Amino acid sequence: MLLPNQLPLRDIVVIELGHSVAAPFAGQIFADLGATVIKVEKSSGDDARGWGPPFWEGAASLFQTLNRNKQSVVCNLRDAQQLLALKRLIHESADVVIQNLRPGQVAKLGVDAKTLRAEKPELIYCNMGAFGNKGPLKDHPGYDPLMQAFGGIMSTTGEPGQRSVRVGPSIVDMGTGMWAAIGVLTALYQRKSSGSGADVDVSLFETAVSWMSVFACQYMSSGEVPGKSGSGSASIVPYKSYLTEDGELVVAAGNDALFQKLCVVIGMPELANDPQYIDNKSRVLNHKALYAILDPVFLQRPSDEWASILETAGIPCAPVNDTAEMVNHPQTAELGLIAPVPGTEMRMVGLPITLNGERPTPYRAPPVLGEHTEQHLFSTAAAAD
Repeated sequence: MLLPNQLPLRDIVVIELGHSVAAPFAGQIFADLGATVIKVEKSSGDDARGWGPPFWEGAASLFQTLNRNKQSVVCNLRDAQQLLALKRLIHESADVVIQNLRPGQVAKLGVDAKTLRAEKPELIYCNMGAFGNKGPLKDHPGYDPLMQAFGGIMSTTGEPGQRSVRVGPSIVDMGTGMWAAIGVLTALYQRKSSGSGADVDVSLFETAVSWMSVFACQYMSSGEVPGKSGSGSASIVPYKSYLTEDGELVVAAGNDALFQKLCVVIGMPELANDPQYIDNKSRVLNHKALYAILDPVFLQRPSDEWASILETAGIPCAPVNDTAEMVNHPQTAELGLIAPVPGTEMRMVGLPITLNGERPTPYRAPPVLGEHTEQHLFSTAAAAD
């Protein structure tokens, strides 16, 4: 296990003016990699502390899993003395500021990039907005489901002919957190040679559009608007989930050789030479007819039996696991993806990164609201006056 003083970002201080999911996820990436991440919260705390049930050891489990390894200070940004204390902390200690407050709020408070970097040019300041820093919607707020809708993701998710469906995980929020981390790490690397900080801008909308890159390219090249493909793909066939005798199994016969093997496995070798299915282009054009043949076949055996047959033939497949099956799978355990949080009964999914074979793991419990206010800003007695 990597100890905090062995982690690569141990000398970096990040101030997280963030709430909900996107900025806290970005902050947690830095915290997991060893940075001192100081989370600035209002007196009632990040709203995500109450986003339950379920709750886990004092706060919503959603909050806990996004805020491990951090420190928490309470600061009323509308109180002049408390705001001054925060600015002092940034000026004296911070390498990075990450913020996802309402559009225009940081400028009104004087904790925006222009103001802070005028006093501290080496500061790296990351804005995490909704629609970006320009354009007709730049001042609009945004949330993950809104961006999955507005960015086109929901239009491609779900079964054909059915209502659009939101992807379950907060892929836009968390993706924006990832892009924020990538942008800030790039700026930190650049600062080594230039000595100067940077303004880093990411947004939920830009993240949503980036996840739609393939669909957008397909539309721009063909003029056809991509629709819903259920569990499958509009460009690769056969490549989807099938109901089995006892569950659901995804089979990815993603090229001609794999399709030929699949035809043999299901006892229909002649399908591979049928002009309707001879190559991927033909299979895509005739996917409804092909799936009408394959769907009943997979209903004839249980998932485990099919998986064994397909894997023996070298055909990629996987059961559709629920969360419990994923969490408790031996592969998850072997990779050390879930680790205990010291001093608690909690376990959490760690970073999907290993460094020289070691995965950064939780080393500090998620902070109690305001736990580090006195350490970093002012005494709790002064804050109450």
